[in-house]
Amino acid sequence: MLSFSLRSLWNRRFVAGLTVLAISLSVALILGVERLRDGARDSFANSASGIDLIVAPRGNSVQILMATVFGVGGTGTGMTWDIFEWLEDRPEVAWAVPIQMGDNHRGYPVIGTDEAYFERFRHSGGQPLSLAAGGYFSSDGPEDAAVVGAEVAARFGYAPGAVIVNAHGSGEVSFDLHDDAPFTISGVLAPTGTAVDRMVFVTLEGFDTLHAQEDAPLADPLDPAAMSADGHGEDYAHGNPQDHDGHDDHEDGDEHENHDAHGDHEGTEVGHGHEPDRINAVYVGLIDRANVLGLQRAVNERPSDALSAVLPAVALAELWGITGTAERAMRLMAWAVALAGMIGMVVMLSATLDTRRREFAILRSVGATPTRIFALIVTEAAVLTAAGLILGLVLLTVATFVTDPILSARFGLRLGLNVFGTRELATLLAIFCAGLIASLIPAIRVYRMTLADGLSVRL
Repeated sequence: MLSFSLRSLWNRRFVAGLTVLAISLSVALILGVERLRDGARDSFANSASGIDLIVAPRGNSVQILMATVFGVGGTGTGMTWDIFEWLEDRPEVAWAVPIQMGDNHRGYPVIGTDEAYFERFRHSGGQPLSLAAGGYFSSDGPEDAAVVGAEVAARFGYAPGAVIVNAHGSGEVSFDLHDDAPFTISGVLAPTGTAVDRMVFVTLEGFDTLHAQEDAPLADPLDPAAMSADGHGEDYAHGNPQDHDGHDDHEDGDEHENHDAHGDHEGTEVGHGHEPDRINAVYVGLIDRANVLGLQRAVNERPSDALSAVLPAVALAELWGITGTAERAMRLMAWAVALAGMIGMVVMLSATLDTRRREFAILRSVGATPTRIFALIVTEAAVLTAAGLILGLVLLTVATFVTDPILSARFGLRLGLNVFGTRELATLLAIFCAGLIASLIPAIRVYRMTLADGLSVRL
């Protein structure tokens, strides 16, 4: 029966091929949508792994999560360093990591932070960051050190020792190229499959250096102190302009590196080599996660500042709620394509019935029963559906292989050539069963025709 079905389909190979193609496209689309959704959720969850709380200026929790963890957007005007110290001194806080944002390197986000980021950040279920080459920067190291993610290094061919220049602005938009304050790459991170691969990390002092000149107040030409500072551009290029109140910051280079930008705190007192005036966010890890709601309430109700404390897991759930409508629409469209493929197969089998009545009559004449002819039509449908499933899996594999590097480079998503899971196998089985059920329509019609025709032939 199978051999006869294959020969019959080969005689109608053009129409049969179109039917198989329609089914394969629907299979690839259905599984592709699911794989893209799962890849996005896994990548987002892995990127936020290990962070108990994100503190940022008052704003939407999803926006704060996207800006601080994935480098998409911003968090507003920023907050003072005093807030970071207040968080760090809280008894329930195990560690805190400052975050500065607002610059990009050739379209990739630039993050200002300190060495604690590389010690505390976790991804993919608790794995720490590791280096593929070079080393991390430290508070007592050069202020122009930078660490780049694996994707950035691979795309531009960066290695430790390479000099890079950043620009003001986020994404592909660059408002001001900071070519007067280049950075030297000290290390390249190993691939993580998260947004970290697409980031450039610089020191807090280096980040402030980028903006010191543009944030400097206009000098009064009648003020001798201002004229002196203006005559030494390096005073503004390597420190906060608020620190220039008539004294010379360059009397002791070590002292300059160990003091904060505004001269109010000793960096060695709190373990930070540089304390900027403003930061954009703080990653917080707790000693006991049971205290997270209490700390969140304390941050949100802090009277002197408008802050938001975001739980990454809750923000991700809100994000999936926002994107849920789009996911359902894409899934519905994919199943609509599958339905169209099934309808196409039914139309193809039904349209050829009248032209095959002579074939069926001959089969009856050699002893074939109506039931066997019924089974022939169902077998042909099963062959078409199975061929469509196989071709759909091939198309999905090829599409994944081609698009995975692109999605990784642009969005930090990794699909991967994963082994099919239970849900995907159930989807394939459902499509196959749907093809068999759809074939019952032309098969029942053939059964009735052969009963009525007997050995008579209608020309």
